[in-house]
Amino acid sequence: MEFAMELARTGQSYALATVVWRKPPSSGQPGSKAVITSDGQLHGWIGGACAEPVVIREAKRVLAAGKSALIWLGQEGDFEGMHVPPGVMTIPMSCQSEGALQLYIEPVLVAPEVLIVGRSPMVTTLLELVRGVGWRGEIIEGPDFQPHMVGSASIVIVGTQGHGDEEALETAMKADPAFIGLVASAKRGDAVRGYLAEKGISAEKLSHVKAPVGIDLGHTTHREIAVSILGELVQRRAAGEFSQELSSSSVIVEPEKVLDLVCGMTVEAVPANRPLEHEGITYYFCAPGCRVAFEKDPESFTKQEARC
Repeated sequence: MEFAMELARTGQSYALATVVWRKPPSSGQPGSKAVITSDGQLHGWIGGACAEPVVIREAKRVLAAGKSALIWLGQEGDFEGMHVPPGVMTIPMSCQSEGALQLYIEPVLVAPEVLIVGRSPMVTTLLELVRGVGWRGEIIEGPDFQPHMVGSASIVIVGTQGHGDEEALETAMKADPAFIGLVASAKRGDAVRGYLAEKGISAEKLSHVKAPVGIDLGHTTHREIAVSILGELVQRRAAGEFSQELSSSSVIVEPEKVLDLVCGMTVEAVPANRPLEHEGITYYFCAPGCRVAFEKDPESFTKQEARC
């Protein structure tokens, strides 16, 4: 899918949902696919209004966990007396459709992008190591380094080693990447931070610069420094630090869940779910038919809600 390719090109992870089985009259077909972004946007087709909210919710969970899931959507009766294999999640849907779907949802986690600023044997070795573990990497000469080259998920390693450290760090901080590391001694790192602080760079921004970058391996060669840097990056990624879905700057706030009083389906309280205000209360609906039915006789549904 072109959209998925564009997400990968720009370094954005996503979930891919594929229909593997259907029970008529579900509109989804075996092999139908949809891409779900980390902010809950669905592109493609896997089924109608009953299935989409559930798939989006489960896709967000798959992205957060980084693990695939097989889900079975249907009516309560679809699961009675059926053998449900271990690991399959059954999700009852209370809506007008009698169809059912089984979907495989897998996370497509884009490899981290490491931008290495500088030119030296250490820089070359680091690029080889980064690409060797399947990550994306690029070397940029210090004078050529510009903020537009850096994305919010980028990892920037400044390896200019005294030849424009300050300028390279200032450029990186303008773009606010996921991580900034400076190849330098602790003393040199303090000196660079001090210089940038005098130029007006905030303490909060400077606190995001790791200097020296890399796991402390003791006395090492320049090429071995590259190993220590990759070791720290791998460690941080394993801890979830570079995950776009879990980062503090992109926390996903789940919309409130409410009941469609007409069909009994749980829907999100968002503008897309046809809000209707009645006697000071806003109601939401899974489909136009439910909204129309409520408009014709709202009291019959609100009284039923009161009895419950």
